[in-house]
Amino acid sequence: MTSERPRFRLGFLTHVQGRDQDIARTYRNAQELFVVADELGFDVGWVAQHHVALGGGGLSSPWTFLAHAAARTTRIRLGTAITVLPLEDPVRLAEDVATVDALSGGRVEIGVGSGTSGLEYAAFGQDPARKRELTSEHLDVLRRALAGDEVRAPGFRIQPRPGGFDDRVWQGVFSAQGAQYAARGGSQLLLNRAAYGYDAPTDEVQRPWADAYLAAWDRPYRPRVGLSRFVFPAKDRRTALRAIGDDVHRAALRMAENGAFPKGLGQDEALRRFHSFHGHPEEIVANLRQEKVLPVATDLITQFNPAVPDHDAAVHALELIATEVAPALGWQPARTAEPASAGV
Repeated sequence: MTSERPRFRLGFLTHVQGRDQDIARTYRNAQELFVVADELGFDVGWVAQHHVALGGGGLSSPWTFLAHAAARTTRIRLGTAITVLPLEDPVRLAEDVATVDALSGGRVEIGVGSGTSGLEYAAFGQDPARKRELTSEHLDVLRRALAGDEVRAPGFRIQPRPGGFDDRVWQGVFSAQGAQYAARGGSQLLLNRAAYGYDAPTDEVQRPWADAYLAAWDRPYRPRVGLSRFVFPAKDRRTALRAIGDDVHRAALRMAENGAFPKGLGQDEALRRFHSFHGHPEEIVANLRQEKVLPVATDLITQFNPAVPDHDAAVHALELIATEVAPALGWQPARTAEPASAGV
């Protein structure tokens, strides 16, 4: 293996939110972000699954959404970060994933996790106390189905025939033990934009998780570390804060009610807790160069959540990420779609 660091992939993640109550418009705007990102050369577009509505929207059916995005784009890869696996029938999920993969020409990445909402578990008749067990059980079935193996009944294999998913299954984790578990199972690693329940900076908390993951890796294909980060560039810091500051503060106060953050946070501390990179692109680049997990990441996944900037501001931020922020960190847009099994 060469010592030269390979090109990292650039992604964006949308939680499919909008400012008004017109959910159809919110979904259309999110689709437009995929089209814009495709044209800008982003490598991967990700969506997050939420069965309980977020402020201004939320996406319950990510694979239906990604099927539509596949028809509107040409090269950008399409993924979930995450699909809430315990609430899915893994065989049905595998059928949906394989269908979108076939329609898109092999552009799918699937990230899975256990979710956090007790209300969602209640709505689907599942016990949240069993979420780790359910995640493991469902992931095993999902992997076998996507490998083209028989599942659940002799002679039953999903259709369409899936194409090589060994290195395209990701797991979201929140501990070093979770990272080691993901590595032993052959899953790629997804790290969240914030480390909840810790006072230390997110990157200081997560770097040992990434190291534990890489140390435990023993598969023949290349391990990937997907680093999700809140990145919002604008013409200056004041402009960025006008677009994101209040949203981030409100989100931190809501999360404090559940114990994820301390109560009574001010806006500056809320932004720190969400490990936010915002302001002029040069300022963001300088701060990202100090980011402790980025040196071992293969994928930088930018997102605006928990902020909900208006559509034009979101498009402009994507443009700045692709033309100023990411290139300054060594990224260049791919000119052709990568094969499904390609390294990064």
